[in-house]
This record gives sequence, structure tokens and C-alpha cells, in this order.
Amino acid sequence: MWAVPVVVAVILHEISHGAVAYALGDPTARDAGRLTLNPIPHIDPFGTLLLPGLLLFAGSPFVFGYARPVPVSFARLRSPKRDMILVAAAGPLTNLILATVSSVLLHIVGPDAGLLTNVLFASVLINVVLAVFNLVPIPPLDGGRVVTGLLPLPAARLYARLEPFGMLLVILLLASRRLDDMIGPVVDALLHALL
Repeated sequence: MWAVPVVVAVILHEISHGAVAYALGDPTARDAGRLTLNPIPHIDPFGTLLLPGLLLFAGSPFVFGYARPVPVSFARLRSPKRDMILVAAAGPLTNLILATVSSVLLHIVGPDAGLLTNVLFASVLINVVLAVFNLVPIPPLDGGRVVTGLLPLPAARLYARLEPFGMLLVILLLASRRLDDMIGPVVDALLHALL
């Protein structure tokens, strides 16, 4: 019930980064064969399969995962600073669109459609959490890349230096439940609006 929405959410999130980069002049993802709906090139064994499963098993209030990041060469973008923001924002925006479509379909099929109802509900939840989580302003998350693109160049270079430590910081925030405090109200508001 949860596996299909998780895989669809993380794969389309990554494809959208590559597709927007390609539209803005960077063919790196296309050349690497990553602009495909075939899930195999996108699956990261830990991020796509094991992590969401562990979070579900542990009863985590948030379930998320990730696919293999789509390669983007920001230097090949036509306007690297501006386009970095657009490429980064494409993933969370895709998740919000998927959550909205799933919500509309959920309201159409109603609460008594069995497995379909459960899958659509899971899709709304997963896509909202992925969108909000990825907008946390810590590089290498998409929100961190958006902030980097918005900052003046000297500050952007300094902020980008956080990237090697970003996932460690995210893990510490998760372990301390501080991340729940940060994104929980936004997730709740979006779920209230969609459900």
C-alpha cells in the first residue's frame, strides 16, 4: 500500500529536477539516462526501499525516502544562479502536485474504495511530507539549494560549504525530534487543506 506511492513520489521528484535542468540548458540527466519513468535507474537501495520501510516499521510520524539524485551540472545552466532555484524547487513542486492530484482522486473515489482509498491517502501523506521535508533550508536538500541561489554570491559560496555536513545535521534533527517541530505544523496545515 505504501511502497507504490513512495517509489512514484521519489522517482518523479528526481525526474523533475533533471527535466527542468534540461529545459534550462543542462542535458546531464538526459545523457545519463535519468529522464525515464523506468524505476530501476532511480532506485537507491537505502533511500528508496530500506529507509521508508524502517520508518514505517518504527512507527515514525513522518515517512520519507529518496531516489538516486539526478545529476545536474549547474555550470551548464543558462543562468546558473537563477536556474539553480528553479531546478531545486521542481522536486517539491512535483510532490505538491502529486499530493493535490491524489487528494482530488481520493475525494472522487470516496472512503469505501478499499485498497485504492488507502493508496491515495498514502500518496497524499507521502508527497506532502516529501515536499515539506525537501524544502528545509539545509543543503543538500532542495530548500538549501534554493537558499544558496537566493543569497549574494559570497554568502552563497559560504552557505554551500555546509553541504558535506547537511545530511548529518538532518539526521541529528530527526533523532532529536526537532525536525518534527520544524515541519510538523506545515505538514499538518497542508494535510488539513487536502484531506
